[in-house]
Amino acid sequence: MAPKYGFCFGFLMCLSSCLLVSSLVRPSMAAARKLSALVEEQPFPMKYHNGALLKGNVTVNLVWYGSFSAAQRSIIVDFLESLNSRAPPAPSVGSWWKTTEKYHGGSSAVVVGKQVLNERYSLGKLLKTNHLKALASKPNLVGAVTVVLTAKDVAVDGFCMSRCGTHGWTRSGKTRSAYVWVGNSETQCPGQCAWPFHQPIYGPQTPPLVAPNGDVGVDGMVINLATLLANTVTNPFNGGYFQGPPTAPLEAVSACTGVFGSGAYPGYPGRVLEDKSSGASYNAHGVNGREYLLPAMWDPQTSACATLV
Repeated sequence: MAPKYGFCFGFLMCLSSCLLVSSLVRPSMAAARKLSALVEEQPFPMKYHNGALLKGNVTVNLVWYGSFSAAQRSIIVDFLESLNSRAPPAPSVGSWWKTTEKYHGGSSAVVVGKQVLNERYSLGKLLKTNHLKALASKPNLVGAVTVVLTAKDVAVDGFCMSRCGTHGWTRSGKTRSAYVWVGNSETQCPGQCAWPFHQPIYGPQTPPLVAPNGDVGVDGMVINLATLLANTVTNPFNGGYFQGPPTAPLEAVSACTGVFGSGAYPGYPGRVLEDKSSGASYNAHGVNGREYLLPAMWDPQTSACATLV
């Protein structure tokens, strides 16, 4: 099974075209408020195609392909462990993830499973989609969602040109297993895949937001992982929630690309919170005192993109 279109071409194209528009038309503050109102107030449908969703306990395995420091791995793991934690104060990663409960079938409780370190680049540093599927399809990983994370010096087919990551599924016998891939764009294309923590490649070069965990590449990975994981549990096998053709769908979070806070409009991520000590921008608290910037998610009850702040 070929991987589905996930948080890939749509993000890059939307970001590029949106920023191009904003560079051609510089609205006044009043016009910007009107524009943001238009973005916020127009609900849109997303059809449920009556297929399986991932509900109940959802085990997420991690394959670290290439060199990641312990600090970088902890940023990702803490994010995953924050998804079902009630400990952090509001607004929290858990309250963001709780929107997935509004999709058919109830809650999806993420459990961090096995972690595989592939620091020797067993398949080289130039990967194709079939390599990603092979990494996610090891016998000891079948039956869970496997997330393949590629390091900043790993080139993946289509990375930076048409996608920042993707999700899809594989089959082993009668078992279907979903997988996600996300790449670290720090040295390859941070303006495309780590925005708004890096200046965009198009549009006005306004100062980027400060990454909440001090790592532009990995904080950008969190945004893409959050997007793809939400898309995966709500549309794991091409029969869940999506809008448009199944080969290029808009899904739970990819339908809300570029929106991180209220008042967002093309090229502007919206109003978010600022850490007074570090100056970092965030909108969600996580475990172990973490702060994250998470994208808006489509809310089935309002048929609109919901933000935390």
